[in-house]
Amino acid sequence: MHKPACSLDLRVSIASNPARLLAATAAALVATIGIAGCVVYESPRPHRVVYAEPPPPVAQPPAPEPAPPPQPVYEEPAPQAVVSVYVEPPLVQPAPIAVGWAPPPLLVEAPPPMPFGGAVWIGGYWVWEGNWVWAAGRWAPPPRPGYVWVHPYYENRDGAVIFITGHWHAPGVVFVPPPPTLRVTVVAAAPGVISGPRPIGPAGVFVPAPPGSRLGLIVPAPIGTPPAVVTSAPPVVNPGMRIQRPTVNNTNVTNVTNVTNVTNVTIVAPPGATRGGRAFESAVPAQAHLAAGMPPVVKVSAPVPASAQPIPAFVPGRTPRALPPPQMVRAQEHSTPTQPAATERPTPAQPAAPQPTPATPNARDARRDRGPVAAREPERTQTDVPRATPVATAPAPVAATPAAVPPPAAPQKGPSARDDNHMKGGATRKGEETRTAKAEQPKNGGGNASHEKPDKDEKHKKAEKERE
Repeated sequence: MHKPACSLDLRVSIASNPARLLAATAAALVATIGIAGCVVYESPRPHRVVYAEPPPPVAQPPAPEPAPPPQPVYEEPAPQAVVSVYVEPPLVQPAPIAVGWAPPPLLVEAPPPMPFGGAVWIGGYWVWEGNWVWAAGRWAPPPRPGYVWVHPYYENRDGAVIFITGHWHAPGVVFVPPPPTLRVTVVAAAPGVISGPRPIGPAGVFVPAPPGSRLGLIVPAPIGTPPAVVTSAPPVVNPGMRIQRPTVNNTNVTNVTNVTNVTNVTIVAPPGATRGGRAFESAVPAQAHLAAGMPPVVKVSAPVPASAQPIPAFVPGRTPRALPPPQMVRAQEHSTPTQPAATERPTPAQPAAPQPTPATPNARDARRDRGPVAAREPERTQTDVPRATPVATAPAPVAATPAAVPPPAAPQKGPSARDDNHMKGGATRKGEETRTAKAEQPKNGGGNASHEKPDKDEKHKKAEKERE
């Protein structure tokens, strides 16, 4: 086999020279490392930094505030034609009926005082007689001993009103509300009656709206609540008012919970429901006659029935009775009477106090004229002046009968006639002074009369002895 000569010569030259062999070995080693991996480093280029000011902040427009809720608009209720009758309530629970529209807002009918013990206030609510008519309130005794009055029943069901009129219950019988599965046909209205708005509010039991409210609104309430509890509530323009009760009395009847014997209720309404746009909450007595007598916010007085003869309650399929002509009623703002102020409260008449007599500038002081004794005494009013006591006057002297002249006696040694006359004159002057002092005692008010009387009596006795 022929080999190339060039390769042979190269190997001979390398083997013959050790230095060349070492250099070739190093070169081969470097070539091998270079082929295995070669890293090339390049110095980075200088980075140029340029500073630029940030743009000014852009003013963002403020977020629009949410629009306030629309305020309720209250329209003064127009005059309303109302038929008012007395209704004879049945003695058993009647069958329910369905009416296509809601009853009007409640009317105001304050009951008179209870005429006798055991009387029950019945009526004072809307009943169906081919139209919603007002069943006037009245005091009545239970038809039989132990019978209990049951208030009317209103329920909003599928846009219609399930209605059961007020009635009497026998002892031990409780009210049973219509079950939800009961189908009730809507009754037809009387000829010429124009239907009103459907009930506006949640489904369930309710009472009519307060006086002066928007037509169609209803107020949810527990079963057994008399409609008169909303008499003193403000009128409503939107749904939201409801009636609550702090105490609940449950009675189970055929698997149906029935609330009876309502004793107290609380009326609650949000701001958007009332006419004035303010929230309302008030506790109201649940007794019909007490609630109906409370002062209303808007007074829409119920008309007095034209006839005192009550009509029977409505029965489906029976020809309705002829109704009296309607009467017009108007809404009036009713101001609650306030207590008079303390300064305006009338006081019982008092006797007039004696007025002091004004002093006269030129009048002399009577106390000064009465001397030092009167000056020391306190001022006496007209009521303190003592009555003048009568002063006993001395009896008139009786003329002495002239006695026989005795014969002249022999002269004796004693006082002379001049001395005798002098003594008599002195006694006379002393008697006059005594009488003058007695006459002046009433003028001086008797201040020292009790102290001076014994001295004057002794002087008088001495003077009498001297005269003798």
